[in-house]
Amino acid sequence: MAQNEPVLAGVYEIFRHNPQIQYDVDEIEHEMGRNRNGRFSFSDLVKALTFLENAKKIVTDGHGKYQLNQLNTEVEGMFRANDKGFGFVRLDDEAADDVFIDKHNTKLALDGDRVKVKIIAGANPWNGKGPEGQVEEVLERGVEELVGEFQPYSDSIAAQSGYIGYVTSTNRKLKKYKINISDTGIKPQMGDMVKISISRYPDEDHPDDMEAVALLTIGNKNDPGVDIMSIVVDNDIRTDWPQEAMDQANAIPDHVTDEDKAGRVDITDQPAVTIDGDDSKDFDDAVVLWKLPNGNYHLGVHIADVSHYVKEKSPLDQEAFQRGNSTYLVDRVIPMLPFRLSNGICSLNEGVERLVLSCDMEITPDGRRVGYKIYPSVMKSHGRMTYNKVNQTLDDNQEDPQEEKYRKLKPMLQDMANLHNALYKQRHQRGAIDFEEPEAKIIVDEQGKPTDIVLHERGTAEKMIESFMLMANETVAEDYFKKHVPFLYRVHETPDQEKMQSFFEFVSAFGLNVKADPSHVKPIDLQKIVSKTENTPEEAVVQMMMLRSLKQAHYSPEPLGHFGLAAEFYTHFTSPIRRYSDLMVHRMIHEYADQGMDDEVQKHFSSQLDSVADQTSTQERKSIDTERSVNDLKMTEFMSDKVGQVFDAIVSSVTSFGMFIQLPNTVEGLIHISNLNDDFYNFDEKSLTLTGRNSHKRFKIGMPIKVKLIRADVEQHQIDFELYDPNASKRNNDYRRNGQRPRNFNNSYSRNRNSNPRSNNFYSRKNNHRSRNGLKRK
Repeated sequence: MAQNEPVLAGVYEIFRHNPQIQYDVDEIEHEMGRNRNGRFSFSDLVKALTFLENAKKIVTDGHGKYQLNQLNTEVEGMFRANDKGFGFVRLDDEAADDVFIDKHNTKLALDGDRVKVKIIAGANPWNGKGPEGQVEEVLERGVEELVGEFQPYSDSIAAQSGYIGYVTSTNRKLKKYKINISDTGIKPQMGDMVKISISRYPDEDHPDDMEAVALLTIGNKNDPGVDIMSIVVDNDIRTDWPQEAMDQANAIPDHVTDEDKAGRVDITDQPAVTIDGDDSKDFDDAVVLWKLPNGNYHLGVHIADVSHYVKEKSPLDQEAFQRGNSTYLVDRVIPMLPFRLSNGICSLNEGVERLVLSCDMEITPDGRRVGYKIYPSVMKSHGRMTYNKVNQTLDDNQEDPQEEKYRKLKPMLQDMANLHNALYKQRHQRGAIDFEEPEAKIIVDEQGKPTDIVLHERGTAEKMIESFMLMANETVAEDYFKKHVPFLYRVHETPDQEKMQSFFEFVSAFGLNVKADPSHVKPIDLQKIVSKTENTPEEAVVQMMMLRSLKQAHYSPEPLGHFGLAAEFYTHFTSPIRRYSDLMVHRMIHEYADQGMDDEVQKHFSSQLDSVADQTSTQERKSIDTERSVNDLKMTEFMSDKVGQVFDAIVSSVTSFGMFIQLPNTVEGLIHISNLNDDFYNFDEKSLTLTGRNSHKRFKIGMPIKVKLIRADVEQHQIDFELYDPNASKRNNDYRRNGQRPRNFNNSYSRNRNSNPRSNNFYSRKNNHRSRNGLKRK
């Protein structure tokens, strides 16, 4: 068959650059025209597709759809191990399918390793199976240090082997490895939790063990607080302060001096207040509001001026950069700055002067900003207020709090609530996606034992402060974008077309008519879907699936916009005590004001911003992972004495190997497919459902069910449930009397044989998706 080589090359390039996309002939014709691939006929395209299929360069489903054949190609990505031995490689291209790696093809790669993989079986998009590969090479180790429990060897074994003992990792994916500890490091005691540095990884001669040096003893595993600190250390969260940084912090005065006030506007007479949680200790934002003669609002957002005290490249600055942000755990805060600053001179404590960067905004009654000014000032908080008491003040059905400051400032608080309503309406009209969900707070005693899990619904006060902080962040970002100078932005990019297409197909199953174009989706398209499902049984599942389809927010020198907020320009300006990104933004505001915006100043900041964006984004991820792991630990511990109890729950996620469920107190756990023992269940990846082959019983996300707790493994942070059947015991007794097997006698293998370990949902255990996508203020 004679081939038009330019057409053949052009068609193959389309597949090669879009390996995950399936095309029909019309779509190929459109792409060829869009790419200006010269003159061609329709028959040329058909010939090219036939040639590529015969050459096994592309594969077809037999119904007119074609996709690149990835067999024998080599790719790179992150290896994610399963404790059963197999794993997946998550490729750099987020839109690409994960590559399944059989346990015999891992080349002893560990969880988190960067690997080169050869594809040995191409993806089959028409039966839901992703590509399969074998690890060719470990390019970079993902785990160099870890935390585990130390067990000593006897004197005779130690003398013979040269090892003083061994450590087992707390990570279940690494737990099978015995990590021998050399005698060149510290000497832990039996039962100590230790941080170790790996010196030898598994190899063909030693496939089940490693070698390491003990670096740090955290404490005995049974001592209070050691469980949390083990997670902190394992996630490389810095807890110790360099002496130079502490010396610098201790040398800073604990009050504002006359020299500090030079060049600042005095706004101490303004009735600015802080509004935070009951247990907050560091106050980095204050607000004030009054009506202007023209009927507009004056909104002042005043933020602690940390950059005045933490100078660039100083020991404090270098340590704050390494930490990236504060980490908030159930029983403690690991701060970005020493407490002398975070709770002292940088905290906007009631009744004392403090240095701030102010963002004054003039806003119309309908929520449109018509003017603003950003400047350094000196303020004095006229009230340390709490969300609970402000909500009480604003609720006509409750008595006002006893404190005079709430009664005195009630008119201002009411105006603030009115302005918030207007700002919210403006954000809603432009398409901002607003998710409301209760927040869980784990209560622990002095020994660190969880005693309760309390749900908190956000009230007007929380939403009001969020609205004001969002407006200030947008104002600052837009101002410096228009100045055409290097700046640091908080960005949330447009979702991938493929993920949006899958999401639209998913919500269509609920009868929602989605008219949006997945290749050009807009925030308001998703907001409309949220609105349509509000107060319906589908609301939770639709929001959950939408959040999973969004990208992760991060920091960038480029003004890429914030999709979730439908904001063209956005930054983080309002929390410099706990986020280095905000500290950097303050530093740039000062420098541009004091030194000007000439090429030298711009070049100075431009050279730093990539590094700052990467570091702050990375450290944010570490803090979120640490906070989540600690919450998982304490929730598991809270449930550990409740095995055998029955709970109401909803299905929060459905996978090929079972379903995750959530209790009303937000505790989540797994009902494994092997514990669905009344039928054989098939997994539908498109609708995310499990359906019984014989009973046709169907489990889907958001479905209410009753469950029984059967296991709470505190060490592994795992909670397992089974469906509660009040008649199960009676039926099983009947079976026994009749000489039959109980229904739950079926073994795990028979239940597991329908489980598809290659499913892309394999990783979809619980995630705090709002935090992950950067849609929360605090």
